[in-house]
Amino acid sequence: MINRVTLVGNLGRDPEPRTTNNGATVVNLAIATSERVKDGAGNWIDHTEWHRVTCFGTVAESAAKFLTKGRQVYVEGKLRTSKFTAKDGTEKHSTEVIADVLKFLGGVADRAPATSSTRPEPSNRRPAPSDDVPF
Repeated sequence: MINRVTLVGNLGRDPEPRTTNNGATVVNLAIATSERVKDGAGNWIDHTEWHRVTCFGTVAESAAKFLTKGRQVYVEGKLRTSKFTAKDGTEKHSTEVIADVLKFLGGVADRAPATSSTRPEPSNRRPAPSDDVPF
């Protein structure tokens, strides 16, 4: 079975860092993704979906240090749904993304590292073009 989520969106507010009892860093993010669709009359409308994202460890530390509201990010992770009881006594469900990979896109590139991840990223870099290439 696969439980994998990939998002590219913008932060709707500054990261919300906290520290657990054992000293681990946890950060909550609100990420908006958007799409443009045509309605029945042929008019374009924008649809925005909000995602709750939680980061742990080094991913959380980088998010807390470098991210701010409006910043574009790439997130890879898994879905986790929790059940809770609301103040009115009704049972509710909440789904969030638990981030494994967080890449900072666009914006202030010189302020932050390009990637924060709990696992190594493959190198996709190609060599720079050279005049010595025979074709």
